[in-house]
Amino acid sequence: MDNADEAWEAAQDIGLPVAVKPIDGNHGRGVSLDLMTEDDVRAAYVAAEREGSGVIVERCIPGEEHRLLIVGGRMVAATRGQTTQVVGDGIHHMQQLVDLQLNTDPRRGEEEEFPLEFITLSKEQHMLVELQRQGLTPESVPEAERVVRIQRHGNLTHDVTDLVHPDIADLAATAARVVGLDIAGVDLVVTDIGQPLAAQRGAIVEVNAGPGLLMHIKPETGTPRPVGKAIVDNLFGPNGEGRVPVIGVMGDVSTTTPVACLVAKLLGLAGQHTGLACANGLFLGSRKVHELPSQRRWEWSQRLLINRQVQAAVFDNSPRDILADGLVYDRCQVGVVTNIPTAAGLEEFYITQDEQMFNIVRTQVDVVLSTGVAVINAHEPAAAELADLCDGEVIYFGKDDTLTDVQDHRAQGGRAVLLLGGQLQLVTGDQTRVLFEQGVPSYVQQAWADDVLLASVATAWALDLPLSVIRAGLETAALSALTATAA
Repeated sequence: MDNADEAWEAAQDIGLPVAVKPIDGNHGRGVSLDLMTEDDVRAAYVAAEREGSGVIVERCIPGEEHRLLIVGGRMVAATRGQTTQVVGDGIHHMQQLVDLQLNTDPRRGEEEEFPLEFITLSKEQHMLVELQRQGLTPESVPEAERVVRIQRHGNLTHDVTDLVHPDIADLAATAARVVGLDIAGVDLVVTDIGQPLAAQRGAIVEVNAGPGLLMHIKPETGTPRPVGKAIVDNLFGPNGEGRVPVIGVMGDVSTTTPVACLVAKLLGLAGQHTGLACANGLFLGSRKVHELPSQRRWEWSQRLLINRQVQAAVFDNSPRDILADGLVYDRCQVGVVTNIPTAAGLEEFYITQDEQMFNIVRTQVDVVLSTGVAVINAHEPAAAELADLCDGEVIYFGKDDTLTDVQDHRAQGGRAVLLLGGQLQLVTGDQTRVLFEQGVPSYVQQAWADDVLLASVATAWALDLPLSVIRAGLETAALSALTATAA
């Protein structure tokens, strides 16, 4: 609305009573409710205009105001509002009554630690409007026992978390998700918070991106809620470290790039927005955003780790990358070693013997988190030595279940991914599951070398991706790869 005339026209179109409030206000400032007359609407417009950059007029919903705190798609706390009012004594004027009856509340103060603010009537235009509607001013002296309303909304200090109907909680969570917020304060007006919203013609009136927490931590009545812990757990997980899954792949270029690409596809199919840095370029999801020039590979790869949209990151590492710049990450959830490449082409780093390559490749295993997994080619002669360096779990992959390393690993309950007799087996100790009931489809085996297929499946398994996702991802990616090759 650009002026009070438009506000009154809108009120007539909507139907009285209406609510008038600023478009971008906060803390309930400038909000006037239950407006029934033209004079009230015009006065409310002036109050709202002072508090924001624009004014809106809405249908006034009958009921009480509530605030539901949504964190990570679920309701974690809820409070109910209370009308702010004083009782006249025939002696003191309105501001004095406010000072005596409201501002003495120990929960009121100027600092952020106080859940309620001091009230100065002359500074709160919407409160002046409320007084005006009752025929009063801050200097008026109401008669004894007269109840005078100061504010119809706000004062959300009564915890009702345990009373909220599940349907209302779900609707509030949906409202937060629709506007793209992981943490939100959803304001709704409803007569009974314990009943479904639609049946009582309640409504969600606001979704706040920066909700206050003190009302939940220090409610006037009810149980304090540990909302800070809920927020931290949502950001980092109950036992998390604030990391997205990072997957590093080390070996020769004939295996590392296809493994990195396939793992990224599987993660994407699982619903994670995945970043990929490999010899083919820098990718966000399926979109290639940049080439990776060798002289700036580290710098561009690091951009995946500072991109807030990335939910998982896959890196194709080469010995040259490590020798020239080091790994782009400090630790990883999964470290994959497809093989130990030769020393060819690394003379400028004083690497001339193949025996020197072990100490370079081991870097990928050294940085695996204690909660992570090293995926190691069981056919690599140094596989057992690499496994001993891992702080976390080890998953072997290969095509021979008679290898000593694999047998010893399984005897200790370890995991392995094996390709035997046309079956892709996921083995834990003496228990075996097959990925494809009818054997690996021929077009899947045709799309990738065996080591690439095995390493990718082992990595997806290490990331706890559902087997149905792994299976579907391999089938669709294989068909895409073969179609692209044929074209």
